[in-house]
Amino acid sequence: MAQDKENLLGITVKKNDDFVEWYNQVILKSQLADYAPIRGFMVIRPNGYAIWEAIQRHFDKVLDNLKVENAYFPLLIPKSFFEREAEHAQGFAPELAWVESRDAKDDEEKVAIRPTSETIMYDSYAKWIRSWRDLPLRINQWCNVLRWEVKQTKLFLRTREFLWQEGHCVYSTKEECDKEVRLVLDEYKKMIEELLAIPVVAGVKTESEKFAGALYTTTVEALMPDGRALQMGTSHNLGQGFAKAFNMHFTDENKQDRLPWQSSWGFSTRLIGAIVMVHGDDKGLVLPPRVARRKAVIVPVLFEKSKDAVLKKAAEVESVLSSIGAFVDLRENYSTGWKFNDWELKGIPLRIEIGPRDIEKGHVVVVRRDNGKKEFVKEKDIAQRILQILDEMHSEMFAKAKGFLDGNTVHAKDAKEFGKFIEGKKMVHAYFCEEKGCEAQVKEKFGVTSRCIPFSEKEKKGKCIFCGKAAARRTLFAKAY
Repeated sequence: MAQDKENLLGITVKKNDDFVEWYNQVILKSQLADYAPIRGFMVIRPNGYAIWEAIQRHFDKVLDNLKVENAYFPLLIPKSFFEREAEHAQGFAPELAWVESRDAKDDEEKVAIRPTSETIMYDSYAKWIRSWRDLPLRINQWCNVLRWEVKQTKLFLRTREFLWQEGHCVYSTKEECDKEVRLVLDEYKKMIEELLAIPVVAGVKTESEKFAGALYTTTVEALMPDGRALQMGTSHNLGQGFAKAFNMHFTDENKQDRLPWQSSWGFSTRLIGAIVMVHGDDKGLVLPPRVARRKAVIVPVLFEKSKDAVLKKAAEVESVLSSIGAFVDLRENYSTGWKFNDWELKGIPLRIEIGPRDIEKGHVVVVRRDNGKKEFVKEKDIAQRILQILDEMHSEMFAKAKGFLDGNTVHAKDAKEFGKFIEGKKMVHAYFCEEKGCEAQVKEKFGVTSRCIPFSEKEKKGKCIFCGKAAARRTLFAKAY
């Protein structure tokens, strides 16, 4: 009975057998998050929030280099603000959560919880910007947003409330705006690949899939093991529509009154869900080492006669590896094997085993979480070798994920082949006319959305495989979250 109860602490389904159940179990049992008592919401537990903090720390350095400053704007947005930019208002109308107050007066304006902050921020921008000397204005905020139109909760992937960063910048010219739209997207790609070890495809959205109110939208897209694409971050050129709607003007160097250009860009806590899906295995979570707060757990193998010596050595190794957040598992009344399984479930990148025989031989045993590879490392080499192993682990995790992405991205020559590839859980390149009507039909027939037109796609004349009209380039399609 005790053994059965202990087994239930681990993952009870295989990743390839029931991906949805596996995903939920990994998140809940590795203590990343939990369901909240309100439908559509989640609780981010310390293990999950530590990942978000690591992402924040990394990207705040990027923001600093880009001369973007952090600020904070109100949670509530007046109804009239949404109505100023028609396309934006229409795009977010179904997702707004309106706030009612018993004390509200009849003439008091209705307010909604922010689904995104363009409108509330641009009202302030209009007051702050007067001259070309005030530009560019670059501001980011880390916050929560609320989008009510969620039919089914998927932890980290689709919840009514989620955490994100949203950058909002203002420029004198379209050229400046275009440049930084792409610059930020490149930083997203770099962060996702170099911190999270997840390969992505960068490109521009079709007209049907662009952000509501934007001139155009760029995106980075990843492929999950179940064959669904996940949008990992977007960067938009908003054009001058919001500037016009919010009466945002500036006087240029020639003393002419002009409308500025604007960009917005963001990523969210769905990055944590991507980490789980891409890297996790049948034992649980596998954390990429660079995003893990605690990169190594030291598990002393204890026997009564050698207990004191082993604990002393474990403390010494912990001190040597303090810079990577190494810690000793000192929990009593748990077997060594149970501790191994527990830390595998929670995804700690490295496990360091120290027993009496290891002390005699002057080494420790290091086990990688991603592939279970075991290595004996001499005490004198621990500090240097552990860092090398962590780098090797990142590179190999990325290479494995990249191999999956490349191996499951295919080119379809006609609609029949397209359908077969989609059923086979592939991301599919296809010549496409990019017209909204055609895209709606493709979505209806195949249950897919266009993910992006990759920047790597060179213009080459072809015919849309769906309607036969002229197509200048190929578009990437997939089922998506």
